[in-house]
Amino acid sequence: MNLESIKTNFIKRNIKSEVFYKEEDIINYIKELIKDAKTVGIGGSITIEQLGLYEIFKEEEKEIFWHWKVEPEKRNEILKKASSSNIYFSSSNAIVEDGRLVNIDGNGNRVSSMIFGPDKVVIIAGKNKIVSNIDAALKRIKEEACPLNARRLNRDTPCAITGKCNDCKGVNRMCNVTTIIEGHLPSVDIEVLLIDKDLGY
Repeated sequence: MNLESIKTNFIKRNIKSEVFYKEEDIINYIKELIKDAKTVGIGGSITIEQLGLYEIFKEEEKEIFWHWKVEPEKRNEILKKASSSNIYFSSSNAIVEDGRLVNIDGNGNRVSSMIFGPDKVVIIAGKNKIVSNIDAALKRIKEEACPLNARRLNRDTPCAITGKCNDCKGVNRMCNVTTIIEGHLPSVDIEVLLIDKDLGY
């Protein structure tokens, strides 16, 4: 299924969506989105990092709340501020072709901020995150995204070694909260930006 069809499926679920084929176009669109925002929150995201959005938000003189950019002792404070920002940016672990967003979190800060708190939430996802159904979404997360994240964070989890989920029960477990966004939420304005490029994992 092509990106335009997936965009249509999001819109059918009353979730705003746009498709981009050039990185410069999505950057220009994002700059317009943040024009009137004073505060910008960011969820943990390699996609956001690869697009260089943090630097762009700094250039636009926004107050940015991203726990990746502060000392460990300040992270909880920044996570809370991010969750009540004017606009919150993140990616999604998996995009289902029928217009659903599937995510798994360790702390829950990213998935909770997607569904309640910020005035607006912008989800950015590359074509590599598109899957056919919910089962494929969960498989992708547990066998691709989580193991790579565990290795990046030097987590002592089985998936970091084996490359797939072992349903571990330890304190370092990364799969603690699972959410599926299936439609428009009255509490937050969600917009999904799809880009014809492989980004994040």
